[in-house]
Amino acid sequence: MQLTWQLATLPNHCQNCYGAWMLLARKNGLTVRLSENPAEVRAAQRLRYQIFYEELSARANDQAAKDRLDADRFDAFCDHLMVIKDGDISGEPATTVSDGKVVGTYRLLRQEVAEANGGFYSASAFDLEPLLKRKSELRFLEVGRSCVAQPFRSKPVAELLWQGIWNYVRHYRLDVMLGCASLEGTDPEELADELSFLAQVAAAPAEWRVKAKSRHQVKMATKAFAGVDQKAVLRKLPALIKAYLRLGCYIGEGAVIDCQFNTTDVLIVQPVSVINPKYFNHYGAP
Repeated sequence: MQLTWQLATLPNHCQNCYGAWMLLARKNGLTVRLSENPAEVRAAQRLRYQIFYEELSARANDQAAKDRLDADRFDAFCDHLMVIKDGDISGEPATTVSDGKVVGTYRLLRQEVAEANGGFYSASAFDLEPLLKRKSELRFLEVGRSCVAQPFRSKPVAELLWQGIWNYVRHYRLDVMLGCASLEGTDPEELADELSFLAQVAAAPAEWRVKAKSRHQVKMATKAFAGVDQKAVLRKLPALIKAYLRLGCYIGEGAVIDCQFNTTDVLIVQPVSVINPKYFNHYGAP
């Protein structure tokens, strides 16, 4: 499948990038681009609430339940990638924007923006500082809050999201992507196969290692690799994690329990330098 994409650069942009520039990728009536204004960010937050809190089992506080928005302080200065079903204004108006309905979103935070605003989101659970110091010559991008509406959870939408992220990485000449990826549930024993598999199949070399620091940290490699049914694990792993594994990502040391979202999180570290070059033939070279 060949995606058509366009990268448009407009005049100087402000810190939160509203109305500054967009990346566009289109396929089969779907467009991926950046949000342009706070109202579009709210549409992405509403979609996140619908999926994380109403479809899945995240626990909303009073404000989130009242507003029906998944929001935190990072939203104000992150860039928000959106997949839009072109021209569709059906369903809940709060998830529609000027050119259609938001059916997928991904939150992007560049290192220089994070450092100007108190750090990365994932730094609350993982000790990123040693890695950032070891790789001080590189530029990092944190990715997170990924979700797609149920009817659109297909390969074309996943590829559109990846194309959008990749265009963003190329535009800003970023070197490393990182962020939390979630397994549903908070019982490490029930997730022992998945955690053990990830800890051993994608363990980071010393120069890329990041350790969990939260008091909710759990050990990942509790089972020998030979004792894990790898095919069964791959069937159960979220599509997002499997996609990063195909790209050659590293997994942080230790997982973290997120009680609010009812998940167990691992840290993905994806240097651009280790991505299999075959993907560049499809999505474009760095």
